[in-house]
Formats: sequence, structure tokens, C-alpha cells
Amino acid sequence: MTLPVTITINGRSYQRQVEPRLLLVHFLRDVVGLTGTKVGCDTSQCGACTVLLDGTAVKSCTCLAVQVDGSSITTIEGLATEGRLNVLQETFWSKHGLQCGFCTPGMIFAAHELLRHNAHPSAEEIRHGLEGNMCRCTGYQNIVRAIEQAASNEGAA
Repeated sequence: MTLPVTITINGRSYQRQVEPRLLLVHFLRDVVGLTGTKVGCDTSQCGACTVLLDGTAVKSCTCLAVQVDGSSITTIEGLATEGRLNVLQETFWSKHGLQCGFCTPGMIFAAHELLRHNAHPSAEEIRHGLEGNMCRCTGYQNIVRAIEQAASNEGAA
């Protein structure tokens, strides 16, 4: 049995038939072909699969595709506009906050969510805002520096 879904991803509408048990992360990667969203653990522990769902950061391994029918998703690929990196993407690059890059989408969206609620967080608040996101390279200090830099720029999130 499949169900119809219509999901807007990075401004483009996708209409597909999906199995009711298909996770959003697998819809994004396997059905739509957007591989920037990573599958890190399938248990919502690492944060690598984080996307924006109607503007709010969520772990896409915790959502079924059918649950987000009619919603708007932004993936890491959708943050850049007109070939220009988002401020968080830019500062992660310039402050060496991405190392292997596997955790980067989740870290950027966690930072996006933090800056949406607190435009000028302290280093301690940034670390707290990153809870639930795991960096296997242990690049946390550079990630914190990248977020601090993004917060010092206007319109960071």
C-alpha cells in the first residue's frame, strides 16, 4: 500500500506515492536525491539528518514522509541562494567548523534554530544549543567559533 504526498523541498514541489513507513530522511535521500541530509544513526541521537520543517529544525529520522504531507522542507542544499552560501555555511567553512562534513547539516540547522531564538548567544548557550548533535571528528570548538562569527553578522539565520 502507498499513500500520496506532496512536499515542498527547497522551494520545489514533489508529489510522490510512498509507503506509510518511509522516513522523511529516506524520502529526501532516496526518493528526491538530496543527499546533503545524512543518515547517521536512525535513532535521533546524532542530528546529522536535521532539516527545517516549516521553518523549525527537526530530525528527519523521527518523521514519516506521510506526516509532513503539505509541509515545506529546507535541506542543507536549500540554504544557499543564487549560488551564494548562507551565513552559517560561510562561517562553518571559514572557521573550519566542518572537518569531514558529515555532521555539518545538523550542526548548521541546530545553529539556525538557536540564532532564530537568540541572535547573540554566548559560547555556553551555543554549546547547549548544539546538544543532540554529534561530531565524530570532535570539531566542536571550531563549530562554536563558526556560530559565534555568524551571530556577529547581521541576519545570521
